[in-house]
Amino acid sequence: MLAEIADIARERKVDVVLVAGDLFDGAAPGPESEEIVYLALLDLSRASEWVVAICGNHDNPRRLEAVEPLMRLTNIRLLSKPARPSEGGVLTLQTKVGAVSIALLPFLSQHSIVKADDLMAKEAAQQQGDYAERATRVIEHLCQFLPPPKAVNLLLAHAMVAGGVLGGGERQAHTIFEYGIPATAFPGHLHYAALGHLHRAQKLPAACRAWYSGSPLQLDFGETDDVKSVNVIDAEPDIPAVVEVVPLRSGRKLRRVKGTLAEIERLSPEVGDAWLRVEVSAAPAPGLADKVREILPNAVDVAIAGHGRESPGRERRLGRSPRELFAEYLKEKGEDDPRVRALFDEILDEVHAAD
Repeated sequence: MLAEIADIARERKVDVVLVAGDLFDGAAPGPESEEIVYLALLDLSRASEWVVAICGNHDNPRRLEAVEPLMRLTNIRLLSKPARPSEGGVLTLQTKVGAVSIALLPFLSQHSIVKADDLMAKEAAQQQGDYAERATRVIEHLCQFLPPPKAVNLLLAHAMVAGGVLGGGERQAHTIFEYGIPATAFPGHLHYAALGHLHRAQKLPAACRAWYSGSPLQLDFGETDDVKSVNVIDAEPDIPAVVEVVPLRSGRKLRRVKGTLAEIERLSPEVGDAWLRVEVSAAPAPGLADKVREILPNAVDVAIAGHGRESPGRERRLGRSPRELFAEYLKEKGEDDPRVRALFDEILDEVHAAD
């Protein structure tokens, strides 16, 4: 799949490849994962004039910061944390068809932008407003340093934008309202806002062309119907950008399979090499999951219909953020102290930043 993306860039003679964060799924990737990612970036660098990447909420900023000097020896530019325009927050790159300027906004955690005293003293709704307001000011400041409209101006950001639709596998703590910014934060003189964070490819209502290109692979069984893609942008000064969505054909798919053991066996020739979530209609019995995997070796999740996943308690919790669940727990215990909730918010951000 990564080779397919590089081939698209090569065939279409792309000038700049934008990677909008979440290079890794976790903050402590293994050597094999690092090799895959860095070889993919080098492949993209050979397929285009420039590659520009930023840090996402799944990435560890310090690990990316450590390799950034090596990347600068190539045509790859990597920004691990928000920076002033003069210190890497705005790039102007020369290409064979002219200059392109890019405002860069890696993921902004709440504890990095909302002060500790605000977390302790203000209600959650006020904190949400503070985050949105301050993140918007950061974007406005960066975009002020882009050249006048008679140039190609882009924004590369990893953020949760209001109105975006989740794909299913995003980190819930960083996709809820505490991290939302309005689409009105993107100024109209931008040719294109390239967004990362949400797994589902989608266009957002904004004053400029603003898109989530989505994840290049299906990462969660909530994404089984998603067609993964990359966006190819044709941008010129004084002309609105043209966005072409190019579907990706390679990469293993995710699929849900339901039925009795006999029905599942009849379906086995149709599933190909997809990773499977299997829901079997059968009475609980020792070794049932092993029988399913004998029929479907690619089954990564096996459940019995009517058991476990459909329990009322789990359904009540499904899709809700840790903050919501913790607040509900405190209320149930009669300990709804705003200071405790604020401390939990701060600890949760620190865990995600280090994890």
